[in-house]
Amino acid sequence: MPWLAMLYALAAYAFSLVTFVGAIGFVGNLPGWPRTIDDGATAPLAEALLVNLALLGLFAVQHSVMARRGFKRWWIRVVPESVERATFVAAASAVLALLLWQWRAIPAPLLWSVQDPTGRLALQAVFWAGWAVLLISTWLLDHFELFGLRQPWAQLRRQQIAAPVFRTPLFYRHVRHPIYVGFLLAFWATPRMTAGHALFAAASTGYILVGIWFEERDLVAQFGQRYLAYRRQVGMLFPKLRRRGD
Repeated sequence: MPWLAMLYALAAYAFSLVTFVGAIGFVGNLPGWPRTIDDGATAPLAEALLVNLALLGLFAVQHSVMARRGFKRWWIRVVPESVERATFVAAASAVLALLLWQWRAIPAPLLWSVQDPTGRLALQAVFWAGWAVLLISTWLLDHFELFGLRQPWAQLRRQQIAAPVFRTPLFYRHVRHPIYVGFLLAFWATPRMTAGHALFAAASTGYILVGIWFEERDLVAQFGQRYLAYRRQVGMLFPKLRRRGD
């Protein structure tokens, strides 16, 4: 029923917002947060590494598999197409919530600790800028479609969703994956880098690079030569330096 699909998508979206806010506090070690990356459950080093790597691996596998076009073609035989994206959002949020809940802090060794107030303020500004870039980038594309709301809304109104159009608004004119740039800024910009935080940031960076490789294969299959030309002209995570006359 269209109304049930819409309610399901709204619930998945609300859940994703809660886990997203939780992730900001978790990574940023925000004061008063119930559990953060450096102030939560602890365990012997071997156990902490095993648990944390398993959580990160689960998150990476869930994203990499469910985001692929081939999986989606199979998946819509199981779930209605109108809630396929909402189901992905719900699953991703559940895995993220599990990671936030079960993460084991590894406070030592300390890779760096910035004590200078100006330096700390600068790193915190980069941290918040990363989340801002990420959020703005979702709106530059289609926030509601990305989070699975537009699909059931279109079904409810008996409308067809227009075919994807290749666009490069704002950040996308300079880097191909500004959402991932936002994540990287948020994960690495910290005045106090513990071993646990470094593990999280490094593993997430590795996943992002692998995820980009898979994602760009799908984009080339979808948009063909237009995306290939875009890839030649625009940097993946950093703007390309242009020579004079280009």
